[in-house]
Amino acid sequence: MTPKITRFLTEQVPATPCLIVDLDVVEQHYHDLHKALPDGKIFYAIKANPAPAILKRLVSLGSCFDAASLQEVQMCLDAGADPKHISYGNTLKKPSAITEAYAKGINLFVFDSLEELEKIAQHAPGSRVFCRLAVENEGADWPLSRKFGTTTAHAHTLMLRAKELNLIPYGLSFHVGSQQTGIAAYQHAIRAVSTLFNDLCHEGIDLQMLNLGGGFPTHYREKIPPIYDFAKAIDDALTEYFPHKRPEIFLEPGRYMVGQAGTVSTEVILVSRRGGAETDPRWVYLDIGRFGGLAETEGEAIRYQFRTPHDQTGGSTSPCIVAGPSCDGIDILYEKNRVAFPDALKSGDRIEILATGAYVSTYCSVGFNGFPPLEEYYI
Repeated sequence: MTPKITRFLTEQVPATPCLIVDLDVVEQHYHDLHKALPDGKIFYAIKANPAPAILKRLVSLGSCFDAASLQEVQMCLDAGADPKHISYGNTLKKPSAITEAYAKGINLFVFDSLEELEKIAQHAPGSRVFCRLAVENEGADWPLSRKFGTTTAHAHTLMLRAKELNLIPYGLSFHVGSQQTGIAAYQHAIRAVSTLFNDLCHEGIDLQMLNLGGGFPTHYREKIPPIYDFAKAIDDALTEYFPHKRPEIFLEPGRYMVGQAGTVSTEVILVSRRGGAETDPRWVYLDIGRFGGLAETEGEAIRYQFRTPHDQTGGSTSPCIVAGPSCDGIDILYEKNRVAFPDALKSGDRIEILATGAYVSTYCSVGFNGFPPLEEYYI
């Protein structure tokens, strides 16, 4: 939590639950990634947090954007992005969305199937296309490999077909999984993709680009490698597997760019040992839960860090089950990975959930159980 966010909470005392994002942290992470991988062109994955304030700040820095829907394309354009700096990065697109995006000047599209490729050829003729490959997501807290990507063999066939359809076979892409903490994942993926890249080049497909996707992690409870360690591993792999000519490198950071910039302020609704015995676990109920934006606690995959007003008193703590406010039985955030809260924690206390700038505001439901969507402040 940054001093700017601390000052905002102290001076403004906004109603809970709310999300506060420090835009200066977003800018710093953009610069850090650019410094670590200066040859990489940054396409911010706006699904992580599409707030206009974030998009406008990144436009001013020269960022490109990875959009997953026509609506996200329009958000980027509204923020002042050049259409040439927007990639339509979802392998699932309606023909009408492709047509309209193309009319707005978008000419870079991803695909991972023949049907999708043919839709692009029909509705965005002459566009640049890149094929997404499925790679291992080991080491990722939020894997993405099951739903997206094709095999290298099928990608080979598809890229040849793209040329036949008068599209521009521009490159290949992969995604090693969100919140990827294993540095080697990028090296293994680059090695796998490089063989296909070179094979296609030998067959007359002059590929220009390799999209490394996102995956760069945010610090939650566990220690993570610094971005410069990822960058060195990526640079070493590119040197080894593309010794003669490096392709243009695209990066699609989302969580890394905005996660650390945000803090959720929430209120404790109830602290209870429901069975009444001292041996029963304490349940801590907050006024934000899965349906209010903390959807990534599904399977306790993303484990947020908490701060309470009792942390500095030196009092005792005990592991607590943490749950949200709704009347839905699955609105439990942490039961296996319990949170060590101070025993002094009580109803009415305000606590902060750190590193919540990514995939929180975009996941909050509209009015489930009558609870309003999360209030957001960008400072």
